[in-house]
Amino acid sequence: MADGEAPAGVAALDRAFTVVEALLRDGEAMSLAALAQQTGFYKSTILRLLASLERFGYAERTRQGRYRVGPTALRLGLAYQHSHRLADHLQPLLEGLVSAGCESASFHVRNDAATRLCIARVDSPHSTLDRVRAGDILPLDRGAAGRVILAFASAPGASMEQVRGEGLAVSYGERDPACAGIACPVFDADSRACGAISLSGPKERFTEASVERMSALLREAAAGLSRTLGAPPPGDRR
Repeated sequence: MADGEAPAGVAALDRAFTVVEALLRDGEAMSLAALAQQTGFYKSTILRLLASLERFGYAERTRQGRYRVGPTALRLGLAYQHSHRLADHLQPLLEGLVSAGCESASFHVRNDAATRLCIARVDSPHSTLDRVRAGDILPLDRGAAGRVILAFASAPGASMEQVRGEGLAVSYGERDPACAGIACPVFDADSRACGAISLSGPKERFTEASVERMSALLREAAAGLSRTLGAPPPGDRR
């Protein structure tokens, strides 16, 4: 089907969500020309998609004729947090890790087949190089949190089996050559790994002793959050 033709079925959904992804990624109101450049779609196609997205609140038009994410995005975020019972627990848990002397703490969930989404972040008072913010999309195949998420999604490979067996991943310079990180999975009431808590910062501060100390605190925090979410004990998980 040519780009200028009216999309139908699943193709229309794919294109509509591609437009939403562009609006989310930019974070600012975008012109039609900028959306066309980001998505590779014709302007006429984008206008048709935006008409539907605006009708359901996924996008909105500003007075200047630019486009931004609409209020439905907030509703989806709130619904996600409510259904996962995370909102009331994540921030104090991450703050507790940082207060205990750990590096910057984050919580990541799978975004799609290739990426993860940071949904909460607390920076440590130390100088930090890994400029990660809540809302950032990061690669799934690099970094401790990504490897944990992949491992518990039954990804093949000996390294993934090691992560599953240890319930912990440590990475040095995978996503950023100057940074390191450690991560643990968090499980929900259905025994599924619903995300990963990670600690990250400058690589030189991830000495053997500091990794051992932070890993113990991280495991305790991940186990506590899993219990809060109703996860059964490790031996009873499916």
